[in-house]
Amino acid sequence: MRAGVLFSGGKDSTLAALLLDGFYDVTLVHAGFGVGEAADHARETADAIGFAFDDATLDDAVAEEAVERMAEDGFPRNGIQTVHEAALEAVAGAGYDAVADGTRRDDRVPTVSRARAQALEERHGVDYLSPLAGFGRGAVDRLVDEQLEVEEGPAVELAKGDYEAELRELVREHGGDELAAEVFPDHVQTRVTGRR
Repeated sequence: MRAGVLFSGGKDSTLAALLLDGFYDVTLVHAGFGVGEAADHARETADAIGFAFDDATLDDAVAEEAVERMAEDGFPRNGIQTVHEAALEAVAGAGYDAVADGTRRDDRVPTVSRARAQALEERHGVDYLSPLAGFGRGAVDRLVDEQLEVEEGPAVELAKGDYEAELRELVREHGGDELAAEVFPDHVQTRVTGRR
């Protein structure tokens, strides 16, 4: 069975792929808008950890909706949720038997409700998998420390393939540096660079 795992190159999506690897033929899928080098960074991580990689380009209308929501809200939560839902739909419709992500038990965003997961499965005839749904941040961090090499740095500087990198640039184009800094305040991100 083939599983498409939404992939940013971060520790959550990488750990999700590792957990599924014994049961599925895993392909790591970067879903985005073709902004900057996000897909290239995700591909580099996929190569470093030895998984097949694919890229799904999301519709520009999704980017526009997400940017508008973030500009109105002044924070990224609802925009990221919008993009994640579109990414799940795109990968679920791409011929995989299962679609998975790296959402954890204690994530605030993105999340996938039971109803949304069931609707996704019914619409596309796939299984939705969330291998980290029972894991909190502490458990994920301990497993990652045992299994993966990780680079850490300021989100604005770290080369990573997550939604945030592309959305930050789109918000900047929409409303300038000040809006981008308001929506995406300084914080630390991680990127997987290899296996231990």
